Amino acid sequence: MIQYSLKCADGHSFDSWFQSAAAFDKLAAAGMVACAVCGSTQVKKAIMAPRVRPGRKAVSGVGEAEPQTASAPRPAPVPALASAAAGPGLLSRPSGEVEKALAELRKKVEENSDYVGSNFVREARAMHLGEAPERAIHGEAKLEDARELIEEGVPVLPLPFRSGRKSN
Repeated sequence: MIQYSLKCADGHSFDSWFQSAAAFDKLAAAGMVACAVCGSTQVKKAIMAPRVRPGRKAVSGVGEAEPQTASAPRPAPVPALASAAAGPGLLSRPSGEVEKALAELRKKVEENSDYVGSNFVREARAMHLGEAPERAIHGEAKLEDARELIEEGVPVLPLPFRSGRKSN
């Protein structure tokens, strides 16, 4: 697996994983790699910084390496998608108006509501039935559970981002 920083003809930057360099070339030539922002299939590799892990002694002095925070490699969906919550570096800063608006929305949601994690469905239903005090909440729900809430008349709205918090 290889991760590339990509750029479309309109200047939008994003990144994606590919099985190999040859796989990227083949998919790009076939027009199957699209910009995550505008959908353009005129996508080229952008300049990237190499990923270099520090030596074990440089990290802790005890011989243990620092845990990695990047997610494990996975095949890229086509069109390639940009991550609003990417790790440290260029991709972690919003680059376009849409990304800036999403970052602002995420900040407002997290500041003005309680994170309930995987208890979202239970909490939302309890508030709707009057069994719990009403308040603004956000968390995770399976698609089928969210549909059930909507069918029951519980006012829910999917968010265009994942929470950065852990529920455990």
